[in-house]
Amino acid sequence: MSHPSAPLPLGAVTVTDPFWHAKQELVRTQVIPYQWEALNDRVPGAAPSYVIHNFAAAARQRDRRTAQGAAFKAPTLTNRGFETWPEDPDHPDPDTFYGLVFQDSDLAKFIEAAAYSLAGHPDATLEAEVDAAIDLICSAQLDNGYLCTYYILTGMDQHFTNLEFNHELYCFGHMTEAAVAYHEATGKDALLEAMKRFADYIDSRFGPQEGKLKGYPGHEEAELALVRLHQATGEQRYLDLAKFFLDQRGTDPKYFHLEAERAKAEGYPRAGWDADMAYFQSHEPVREQDEAVGHAVRAGYLYTGMADVARDTGDQSLVEACERLWRSIVDRKLYVTGGIGGTVDGEAFSYDYDLPNDLAYSETCAAISLVYFARRMLQLRPRSEYADVMELALYNTVLAGVALDGKSFFYVNPLEVTPEGSAKDSRKRHVKPVRQPWFGCACCPPNLARTVADVASYAWTATDDTLFTHLYVGGQVSAELSGSPVRLDVTANLPWSGEGSAVLHCGSGATGTLAFRLPGWSDADDAALSASAEADGRISREVVDGYVYFTGTWRDGDTVSFDFPMPARVLAANPAVREDTGKVALARGPITFTFEEADNGADLHLLRLDPQALEPGGIAVEPWQGLGEPMVRLRVPVRRLPAAQGAPLYSAYRPQAGEAGQAYAIPYYGWANRGENEMSVWIRA
Repeated sequence: MSHPSAPLPLGAVTVTDPFWHAKQELVRTQVIPYQWEALNDRVPGAAPSYVIHNFAAAARQRDRRTAQGAAFKAPTLTNRGFETWPEDPDHPDPDTFYGLVFQDSDLAKFIEAAAYSLAGHPDATLEAEVDAAIDLICSAQLDNGYLCTYYILTGMDQHFTNLEFNHELYCFGHMTEAAVAYHEATGKDALLEAMKRFADYIDSRFGPQEGKLKGYPGHEEAELALVRLHQATGEQRYLDLAKFFLDQRGTDPKYFHLEAERAKAEGYPRAGWDADMAYFQSHEPVREQDEAVGHAVRAGYLYTGMADVARDTGDQSLVEACERLWRSIVDRKLYVTGGIGGTVDGEAFSYDYDLPNDLAYSETCAAISLVYFARRMLQLRPRSEYADVMELALYNTVLAGVALDGKSFFYVNPLEVTPEGSAKDSRKRHVKPVRQPWFGCACCPPNLARTVADVASYAWTATDDTLFTHLYVGGQVSAELSGSPVRLDVTANLPWSGEGSAVLHCGSGATGTLAFRLPGWSDADDAALSASAEADGRISREVVDGYVYFTGTWRDGDTVSFDFPMPARVLAANPAVREDTGKVALARGPITFTFEEADNGADLHLLRLDPQALEPGGIAVEPWQGLGEPMVRLRVPVRRLPAAQGAPLYSAYRPQAGEAGQAYAIPYYGWANRGENEMSVWIRA
């Protein structure tokens, strides 16, 4: 039980789950095609991406470089800033880089999402589009292996001089993840070979050896990607480089300070802004960090990379740091929706228990980074808490990031919205009352697509003798138990009901362990799980850290059944969360619910939970298809305080019971699919 587990190979799982299969089909049939159009700047009314434009420009530059030989004059970098857009959007210069410095990564995440989709559903048209994109990417790569269109197009003379802000290693990381996934899904290795060449170039420039750069990524992502590349290729240098980046981060003298001083001395203006080192998680060495700080996505990717390196090297000091940072997030900085990063200032964590609702940032990518971190912690040591948080983020903030039709997206995921406030209050300018068709900074939509398409890797992991079920997702799971091939057929009905079964098919038999999580949202003990093979003593059970381990000799057709009660829950925040004092939120199973004006009228702040809601059965659970797909909503007894139209701004206080009535709460991921309206997760108690 103590050995680290790993996700199952692509193709080992067929997701048949009514809920997640539908979400994956949405990604396959709507989100991926829509995003391909967006990346090609063909979505009317959406902000242009320019990512295909940039790779095409870089490929043409390479052709000119080859044709002209020594006569080719490479561009030299001037201060272009963190982002560059055409003066005339209708007529962009075909040879100029446009967008943000990390624009390449949007195409990388699209390719990764497509890879997961192709693994489960072959599609010749999609595969041809991806192959064409990969051909374009490879055509842009320099002879030395370098591949980042920002510097290729604007000036290689300054590459690797602004690691703090300019995202070269971040783009490398995402393109490497895409390369590994596409190779595993299709067997094609063109992009994988390209990224190995880029990794080799980075390894030749960075490291502890004399003469090499001692820097590390400004936006973490390369660390986890290098571990993934190491696992795919067996090349130890890639794991060593990931560890080097972690070892260097936060040491004195601070590398980003040295970069800035060198640029100033050379008279070279730097793109970027003044930022505290905590923003980059480089304020102190990673093994000494104990509080989640700074840019939330950066933090989540860093902690994921730390857990990855810890797993593959046995570095216990990294494990201990990950555990401290995990506690910082889940005990003091986690939204009830599974979101992280409460402030728009730096898209960041602020301070303990600072979880504003109407000013929340809670970026979609940040929730995804938490999902990644949680799974890595599960791989290190299966604890149900890790899966509980992973599940909370997936079903709520991650899924809220895309409309139910797959064609608009949230970057920011607030817990309270008034459309007038978003329109008129500059402090809430980042809070959108409806999803957007695309973004100039479009990191979230393709990130969401790749995560949903790969949900199987979060639901199951395995060791040589144990198959773990972390999320109750219906599907057919092929694995091995102690060398014997097995297939686990899982039937589940989450997130709407908690019952289901897992039937093991193992031919002439198998020996090993099937481990199932006890969800934190259910008050059931391990009796909620039962194995048919327990009856004749072939299988024993043990409960460790919220997992039930069924171990012994299995026969074909043995079944593990589960039935987790799923009552509606009324939640209160820690009193230190000032925003939520005297308020409650509703949840059922892994779903957090929210109130919308479309169901309850305006002025949601006047709703107060009626004490009847706390009685058994006080909150009714109703099947509902009001948003066009099956789900449940909650019918909640409330009291509505009078709006008091025309009343003075201030008057003598008089207790008011309010008018008794009913309010309806819908799954948080489904809000804002009926146009602009008020929304609130928390209501008064």
